[in-house]
Amino acid sequence: MSVLLSVIAIYFFIIIGYFVKKIFNDDINEKTLILISIYFLQPILTFWGLTRQKIDFNLIYTPFVYFITISIALIILYFSSKVIFDDEKDRSIFITTSLIGNTGNLGIPLGIALFGEESVAYTSIINIANIFFIYTVGIYFYAKNQFTFKESIITMIKIPILWFAIIALIFNYFNFSIHPQIDHALEMGSYAAIVIQLIIFGIFLAKVNFKKPNYKLSITTSSIKLFALPMLGIVVSFFMGLDPMIATILIISLSTPLAVNNVNIAALYNVRPYAVTHIVLFSTLLFLVVFYFDLQIVQKVFG
Repeated sequence: MSVLLSVIAIYFFIIIGYFVKKIFNDDINEKTLILISIYFLQPILTFWGLTRQKIDFNLIYTPFVYFITISIALIILYFSSKVIFDDEKDRSIFITTSLIGNTGNLGIPLGIALFGEESVAYTSIINIANIFFIYTVGIYFYAKNQFTFKESIITMIKIPILWFAIIALIFNYFNFSIHPQIDHALEMGSYAAIVIQLIIFGIFLAKVNFKKPNYKLSITTSSIKLFALPMLGIVVSFFMGLDPMIATILIISLSTPLAVNNVNIAALYNVRPYAVTHIVLFSTLLFLVVFYFDLQIVQKVFG
């Protein structure tokens, strides 16, 4: 129950973003918040998260298991999408959004709620793996007629989050110390990053047109993200011999609803951004109901 209350409390910031946009409308420029988040606050969150725990085998092995799970799901979705959807854009949305979860702004605070700050290193490195997937495979499917795979790699390299992750891992590996006051400032910036991104999500929700939702796309995509993907993650984690606690952290990350980044990329390449926002909203609301049952299954499997 305490975990569910933590999730509901986190959603409070989404509600703030929603009403801020409704009340102030054009006075709120969400692009400014996005730039502040991506280029300043999220790099701080990444650095802080990856310096919480000493590098060990599990810290490197966890994103590998994540990639195995996502790759298996990607292959299945690629072929099944041809049967489920006739429209090419619907297929791209179905394949991509089903696999891009809110691993950073929801997965990290959920990990803290369940395991404390020791989980941040794992949720952060899973988030880095998710970012890599977004800016390679994700961009390919969203803009395969406008954006080459090489260009998507260049775009990903420009994102400072990845560079800060490398710096953090170097700090971690060589056991460099961080002054307590600086560490405290990094912690403040990290939580600010989470809050800002949740507010951005609320702002996008305020612009959604609910008159013409694509229920078929919303239901199928959310079902894959919240049901099928976590179950696949449990199977892969079990057979890959992942540590039970870390496996639970991985499953929690896989269980998160669709990420706001789906909306950002869909808007960038004009792939029905409001339809994508509706799917994100649908999965976010459904997550409140499903997550409890996901936790029960994980507990029975991993203890």
